[in-house]
Amino acid sequence: MSGSDPEGKAQLAGFIQALAALGWIEGRNLRMDVRWGGGDANRARIFAKELVALQPDVILSEGTPVTAAFQRETRTMPIVFVVVTDPVGDGFIAGLPHPGGNITGFITSESAITAKMLDYLREIAPGLKQVAMLPDTSPGKGTYYFRDFEAAARSTNVEPIAARAGSDAEIEAIVTSLGKDVGSGLIVMPVFYAQSRRRNHIACSTK
Repeated sequence: MSGSDPEGKAQLAGFIQALAALGWIEGRNLRMDVRWGGGDANRARIFAKELVALQPDVILSEGTPVTAAFQRETRTMPIVFVVVTDPVGDGFIAGLPHPGGNITGFITSESAITAKMLDYLREIAPGLKQVAMLPDTSPGKGTYYFRDFEAAARSTNVEPIAARAGSDAEIEAIVTSLGKDVGSGLIVMPVFYAQSRRRNHIACSTK
């Protein structure tokens, strides 16, 4: 997110308010240094280096690219992540029950959610023949979600497609391609890459 993003501002305000309710008041017994990466991995690496150099007591990171940037800079400072899809597959933690190391946090959602999302999509469009899932672009390449999605799709005679994209143009190409075929659907997973581009509106037509 960027510093001008209303949702980002609201999340930060809520975080500060929650800390205050626990007795941590910024400017009194708490110092916060905030950086906004705006979905730019290169900027995240620069900011991660800057923040680690400040020797903070704890680091809060949002998203897989940001968490990866902090992991490259320190293996000792405590890091708490949010909006990370597959922390085990990305190598941030050893396992969900026992993270180990200096990193822990909150996953976006359980992988089994993909089967439920497919069920909902099939209720909306009973004639689906193929469904693409836009997974994460992190080191895990979306396999955390795709395994359950693929199994659920094949059990209902729907062809599963891994629709990976690394740019807005590639996302638009995927949507346009699916829009040409009757019986096609798309599931967009709640991963950092998709959320960081949620305000880019893509128009498509369906038949």
